[in-house]
Amino acid sequence: MQQLVAGVDSSTQSCKVVIRDLHTGKLVRSGAARHRRGTEIDPQVWRSAFDEAVHQAGGLDDVVALSIAGQQHGMVALDERGAVVRNAILWNDTRSARDAVDLISELGNGNEREGKRRWADRTGSVPVASLTVTKIRWMATHEPDNLARTAAVALPHDWLTWDLLGGNDINTLVTDRSDASGTGYYSAQDNEYCKDLLELAAGAEFADRVRLPWVASPARRVSEVKIDGRNLVIGPGAGDNAGAALGLGLKPGEVAISIGTSGVVSLVSAVATHDPEGYVTGFADASGNYLPLVCTLNASRVVDTFRALLNMSHAEFSRAALCAPPGAEGLVVVPYFEGERTPNYPDATGSIHGITCENLTTSNIARAAIEGMLCGVGVGIRAFQQLGIPVTKVNLIGGGAQSEAVRRIAPSVLGLPVCVPEYSEYVADGAARQAAWVYEGGAEPPVWTPHLSSDYICDYAPFILERFQEMSSRFMLRSEARADVGRHGSGIQL
Repeated sequence: MQQLVAGVDSSTQSCKVVIRDLHTGKLVRSGAARHRRGTEIDPQVWRSAFDEAVHQAGGLDDVVALSIAGQQHGMVALDERGAVVRNAILWNDTRSARDAVDLISELGNGNEREGKRRWADRTGSVPVASLTVTKIRWMATHEPDNLARTAAVALPHDWLTWDLLGGNDINTLVTDRSDASGTGYYSAQDNEYCKDLLELAAGAEFADRVRLPWVASPARRVSEVKIDGRNLVIGPGAGDNAGAALGLGLKPGEVAISIGTSGVVSLVSAVATHDPEGYVTGFADASGNYLPLVCTLNASRVVDTFRALLNMSHAEFSRAALCAPPGAEGLVVVPYFEGERTPNYPDATGSIHGITCENLTTSNIARAAIEGMLCGVGVGIRAFQQLGIPVTKVNLIGGGAQSEAVRRIAPSVLGLPVCVPEYSEYVADGAARQAAWVYEGGAEPPVWTPHLSSDYICDYAPFILERFQEMSSRFMLRSEARADVGRHGSGIQL
């Protein structure tokens, strides 16, 4: 009889369930359910979507193990009885941006640079509004009554796993290294919570009494639950990016670049990272290694904006870009359309450089847009390399990776061979692979039949990146000049 495992992806807007063969990983069936979006939400929405997605996937009565991967960083505050204290504040809620700045300054005794270094040394990451620790600080400042009622803090995937197991005792909350590493109060290198950072965020009394989920090892059976009359083994789950890395089967040195609305660049590493600049977040992965990650704000929207401007279909835009030579005959697009997070240019705007009467053609514009976008997300690879992490290969995923031009141009811009795996629900796939690992045991995750993929190799054209860096650095110089004017006046001498 075929044995099956289930993997769940509980995201900001939906829940997806895949049912795969325990031994081969072959997809047997799947289901999905959308739910209300927002920056804060009642966690019961996730459970309702889970139940509907499981129903759409044909149920779990023939499944032997299940793991849940989910959106990271969200703060789920629970009282002593396990009731939700307030709506969960999600990763995409920016109300705690000021709190992140304050926490950096406080740990550095008023010195921002020293504060960043200390946070990076302790947790692998420098606080930003997405991290859980900043949301706890916000609640301590703005909702002290809710903080006083809070007896436990969980993450979204922790809560959903706990609720599936009955949701009665907050002492049974469980998480994994990958999700815990995104809180801002857990050291993936030392594999322990940093209670002093919780104290910094919300006071000694809170840090002493709050229950935090116990952190299970990657292949640990955390519990069993009876569903439809049979026992279902439950794995520890993972954060969504770690789930995707496990689903892709990334090995140390292999980068995944997800080209969606934003760009996410992640890499499995055997060693922990500590970036005092805060560009690389030092998360853990779901296999016992680490998952340094870089996020950029501008990715597929850059290409979509130029495609709309030129009134072209996706296929027409791709063909046009491939008709132009590398470097687009001198045209350079700096794609900071929404400002930028990496590097930190929040007030930046997009720009086109190098225009002449001869090179301003639709083909060159299309090529320059793609090259600019790839240079922008490629900053993640350079950030890894600057930290001494070797990078050997790029896996290109996400909606933007469906473009043939993006696939073919990427090796010339990134300077690495590019692999484009077939489309799949990688986060849910990773959760399913973890479920199989938990059920069967062993030192390593099971080896499943690999995804079909297409490989792209071409000559590296370093001048593309060099020209891009020259143009983007001009924004930094202008920003510094404006800051100097603000501090010292116009500086104009008559």
